[in-house]
Amino acid sequence: MAWFFLVRVLFVLAVTYAAVLTRPFHTTLELNIAAGAVLGLLMIGVESRLRSAEVTHLLGALIGGAIGLGLAKTIGAALFWADTADARVVFLHSFILLVFPYLGLVIGARKSEWLQPARMVALFRDAGPQKRYRILDTSVIIDGRIADVCETGFLDGTLVIPQFVLKELQLVADSSDSMKRNRGRRGLDILQKIQKMSGVEVSVSDVDFPDIREVDLKLIELARTLQGKIVTNDFNLNKVAQLRGVEVLNINELANSLKPVVLPGELMKVFILKEGKEYNQGVAYLDDGTMVVVDNARKAIGKTIDVVVTSVLQTTAGKMIFGRFIDPAAAAQVVPGPAATAVEGRARPQIPPSAAAAGK
Repeated sequence: MAWFFLVRVLFVLAVTYAAVLTRPFHTTLELNIAAGAVLGLLMIGVESRLRSAEVTHLLGALIGGAIGLGLAKTIGAALFWADTADARVVFLHSFILLVFPYLGLVIGARKSEWLQPARMVALFRDAGPQKRYRILDTSVIIDGRIADVCETGFLDGTLVIPQFVLKELQLVADSSDSMKRNRGRRGLDILQKIQKMSGVEVSVSDVDFPDIREVDLKLIELARTLQGKIVTNDFNLNKVAQLRGVEVLNINELANSLKPVVLPGELMKVFILKEGKEYNQGVAYLDDGTMVVVDNARKAIGKTIDVVVTSVLQTTAGKMIFGRFIDPAAAAQVVPGPAATAVEGRARPQIPPSAAAAGK
């Protein structure tokens, strides 16, 4: 800040000194000193306003002003045949020299967004439909559900498989751990299945980022380069990509959104698979993997029963349904009390007609 202040003071002194030497306003020395100092301070005020302006606005105004000045000079030179002694011609020349640079400055500053690199590239880009890239992650390939989504046609655009993802998938398939090896081979089979699908465009990208070691960060940079979206079911990659401004298509979120809506009070048929954590509870699973916790269902393990939904809990891991099993045998078994049975079995006394007539 001290350096800027010193430069401004020197600038004001230089303008004042130039006014003292040339004396353009009046022969009086004090008037020229004051005029030079005021002009210097005025220019500093203009500089402080321009400092807060964007670079693209300044560049646009500069280019527009230069173009306007060139047009004004060209039009002025084209009027060589006019009588320069006429005051109207002199005014016309002055007006042209003022209005065209002014229009260039204003229009150039207003349209400065076209000087941004992305907008300039768009000017020379093909006007046809722009390709949509969907970059596949290792986790979503191993998961396998992406093949079903592609087969249904809900995922449009070009599926991009980076080379570093293929390399990571191959390392998993060559692992000494049998479980990892099976998962890696399953991922390679899924890729072959997707490539054989008709109507699905698959591209293997050789773009790599040697300065970045993590595969997730490489995926984010590739998505930025291609202006595409990452397809994954990795929760951490989803969050990091969103923080960095990259759009993500999460298969888990898609699966959760497609699960059937269950409301409390509805009846549903489930198969009790195992015992629950609490007393007299049973646990069942729907076809989409949703856990159903059923009260009073411990005796029904290994059976398909009808349950009444009591509540639904939505968590980050998925949806849980709580229900209650009403044993039909116990519900149908209504035992009447002894007092009620005696009353119902007692004969109603008969009132003679004469007594009935007398009571009227």
